[in-house]
Amino acid sequence: MLENIAISGFSDEISSDLNTQLKTVNKLGMHYISLRGIDDKNISKYSVDMIKNDVLPRLSKWDIGVSSIGSPIGKIYVDDETAFQEQLAQLKTLCEISQLLNCRYIRIFSFYIPRNEDFDKYKDSVIEKLKQFAEIAEQYNVILLHENEKDIFGDIARRCKLIFDEVGSTHFKAIFDFANFVQCGENTQACYELLSDYIEYIHIKDAVYKDNVNVLCGTGDGQIESILTQIFKAGYKGFLTLEPHLVVFDSIKDLELEHSTETIQNSVAKDGAEGYKMQYEALLQILANINKKGNV
Repeated sequence: MLENIAISGFSDEISSDLNTQLKTVNKLGMHYISLRGIDDKNISKYSVDMIKNDVLPRLSKWDIGVSSIGSPIGKIYVDDETAFQEQLAQLKTLCEISQLLNCRYIRIFSFYIPRNEDFDKYKDSVIEKLKQFAEIAEQYNVILLHENEKDIFGDIARRCKLIFDEVGSTHFKAIFDFANFVQCGENTQACYELLSDYIEYIHIKDAVYKDNVNVLCGTGDGQIESILTQIFKAGYKGFLTLEPHLVVFDSIKDLELEHSTETIQNSVAKDGAEGYKMQYEALLQILANINKKGNV
């Protein structure tokens, strides 16, 4: 296995029950999760005390660390000022939770744009709000990870680069999500070349251009093996985080405002645990292929 690389995953795709998540991950031999859905509630609904008294002991019991917090920060409409103010307060709590969990990273987004509106005209508003998020992260010495999610401002590589350049903070970095770029019609190799200087964290999720369906990693159009080889050659050290999306799971209701299941066929695996295991084993095979070729 490659040195300085750890595999994590959004374990709420296994089950909404945290105990089931941790048991399954431990059985697979994994040591990290990305914490998002906990006992059928998003982590943003938890207080610091709730994490300290209820969640942290269970993580310790199973010897599982937290690679990132899968927050919903920034997954609101850019012109919803009430929601934005609420998220500023939420982010401060999540930063405190991050410190408690000895976790450096919080995943965020760059806002939904009103339907049928020109994305680029909202640039200044998006940047101004992301800067406020980054300022909070700096206060807590946490790194915000922007995910290139579908239908938000930073969905395509060009706009991702724009926000990294404009926000200009060491506490605001990039997640590279293969499937999301595919589902936006982007070429993942071109995306990697444009964003390589900003990448801090990687999501392992694949999809196909034909109908935008999520598929087992390495079998879609994400060019995962080729791009990971380049990423490792460039000296990447950090997490590869599974986001299987092979079956519909409870926490997906927190991920998208509408049409949330349209890219998940629900036919690859019988349940979340099986889908998670399949994705993990597929990633291990990709890493074995890279090692065998001796390219890193």
